[in-house]
Amino acid sequence: MKTIKSFISISALTVILSVAAFSQTVLTSLDGSRVDVEAQTGKVVVLAVGAAWLPLSSKQADYTNALIKKYAGKNVVFYFVATDSANAKSQNFRSTEDIRKFAFTNKLSIPILRDPDGTATLKKYEIDQVPSFVILNKNGDRVGEPFGGIDPKYDITIPISKAIDRLL
Repeated sequence: MKTIKSFISISALTVILSVAAFSQTVLTSLDGSRVDVEAQTGKVVVLAVGAAWLPLSSKQADYTNALIKKYAGKNVVFYFVATDSANAKSQNFRSTEDIRKFAFTNKLSIPILRDPDGTATLKKYEIDQVPSFVILNKNGDRVGEPFGGIDPKYDITIPISKAIDRLL
């Protein structure tokens, strides 16, 4: 009986933690402030989900900068979500300083948020490849599928702009 109760307790705790991780929308910026990306009521939110170690994230930064310029002064908020691991033993580890250097080199002037295990954002928004873009409507809900599969020969800002324009 004791074993069954322990099993039920552990199972319940696992489910609760899984739900909490899945609903996680609060990320920490590189300066330590916490940002709830889904609580930007009345604003369209664009998440550029990438990684400092990934070469295509530099091209993603170019696209992000172009979108920032296009939507300056409008109700659109941009964040770069770094999926680089915060675990020094991970192959995909990048320090906060490494991510800052990536942002500086690529002239990203938006808040950089960190997904420290590199997977919570991917799971939450059902992203199957990095780099990707995710758009949240003015209620904080994901709109459509993530824009992924960045091809340097194709301007992904065109379909992203169309999606943003429909929400404004």
